[in-house]
Amino acid sequence: MSNPNSHVGFDRSIVEGPIRSAVWKLAWPTMLQNMIGGFQGVIDHIMVGNYVGYVGNAAIGVSWQIFLVVIVFISSLFTGMGVLVARFAGANDHDKVNRTVYQAFLTCVIIVLCIMAPIGYLASPTLLTLVNTTPEVQGEALPYLRTMFVFSFGMLMFFMLGGALRSAGDARTPLRLGIALTILNITLSVILIRGLGPIPAFGTLGAAIGTVAAGATVSIYAFTKLLGGGWVVQFHRHMNWRPDFTIIKQLFRFGLPTGLQGVAMNLGGVFLLGFVGSLAMSAQAQAAYVVSYSQLFSFITWTSTGIMGATAAVAGQNLGAGNPDRTARAVNVAAGFGLLLATAIGSLFLFIPSLLLRGFGINDTILLELSIELLRYLAVSGLFITVALAFTGGLQGTGDTKSPLYISIISQVIIPLGLCFSFQSLGTLDPSDIWIAIVLGHLTRAILSVVVFKREKWRNIVVDLGDSVPAQGEK
Repeated sequence: MSNPNSHVGFDRSIVEGPIRSAVWKLAWPTMLQNMIGGFQGVIDHIMVGNYVGYVGNAAIGVSWQIFLVVIVFISSLFTGMGVLVARFAGANDHDKVNRTVYQAFLTCVIIVLCIMAPIGYLASPTLLTLVNTTPEVQGEALPYLRTMFVFSFGMLMFFMLGGALRSAGDARTPLRLGIALTILNITLSVILIRGLGPIPAFGTLGAAIGTVAAGATVSIYAFTKLLGGGWVVQFHRHMNWRPDFTIIKQLFRFGLPTGLQGVAMNLGGVFLLGFVGSLAMSAQAQAAYVVSYSQLFSFITWTSTGIMGATAAVAGQNLGAGNPDRTARAVNVAAGFGLLLATAIGSLFLFIPSLLLRGFGINDTILLELSIELLRYLAVSGLFITVALAFTGGLQGTGDTKSPLYISIISQVIIPLGLCFSFQSLGTLDPSDIWIAIVLGHLTRAILSVVVFKREKWRNIVVDLGDSVPAQGEK
């Protein structure tokens, strides 16, 4: 097991060097990792779309929308962890970084094994009825969703380690792990969805098995590296292996608002799927939503989420190092990067939508028309969401995790669902009404995120582990 004195030093250029380079150094590996990782979902949809049909696409999309409600809440612990790790890395405190990451890992183990897995398995049929799935879609979705609930700990471990290393200034190691995860996932999915030799074709379920198996494999390797040393974060024998409730309290203090934010947003997405499912030809409408919004629009959200993570790390580290002005500049720089990328990707939605949709096995005329229509709205919406996520990263990285919660409830729940309910009450709800509600929600989120960050109340947020006492051998 590693020596606590053999740690890798933090990258001080994040708090001392040129601000554009600091943001880009963390942003590009994170964006690339998100895009490469996202391809595994795209390939799952392409494979399932061609071998199962659009019912399989709808099943995966619906299942992920439900699964994310739970997974985002658990991952909120990692946001709280990221706030603490970035501050302590900025202050060059290795001990507190390692202790924080270990307590996040310990808390995640307990929640996943004791709460998420058993309750998720039992509640899956009820959850699927909430989104108005047809019997055909539910038949494909149920085994997929149950597999994700019960066996997803490896994937969560991967998310935790990636967030910890990135917040500590190392974005390249998560990128390498992400590439390995994606290659393994794609290989397993191709084999399990269609079958190979004596291995039967599992169809939609094969996509879930491939995802959890790949996550478990990569996470086992990563955990051995944590114990062996050589990373900027490590576990060592001199650590206190017992729960430290002072640290755990701080994890929930900063992470819980993000978890509630994620639950609110994804519940909003679930209910939005319900409105989509209430339309005429609901299966085609849900499949269009899944392919255009959940998959192709993800090329914008993947890059924007990468920018958000990089911004949070740079913002938190500079605040921890006593450089709040660099924090403010970093967020503006990150938003500029995001707008350039969103513009480039959105242009593809406008000019070659049919080419982008062709790979998903879309042959139904109505489904194709709905998907192209939605992509046109999303080309505009992408500009708003990338700005919103950059400034959200600035808020969360500095420790203001409550403001994004309130902003998300207003912009991602109240506004889009309120508009859809109003149109439905008038008996005039059409697909275009739902698409415009999505755009207006993203616009509102961008405006509110910028306004709240510019108020700069985050400058006064204090991160402290209180009277938590180091274990024997720690200094």
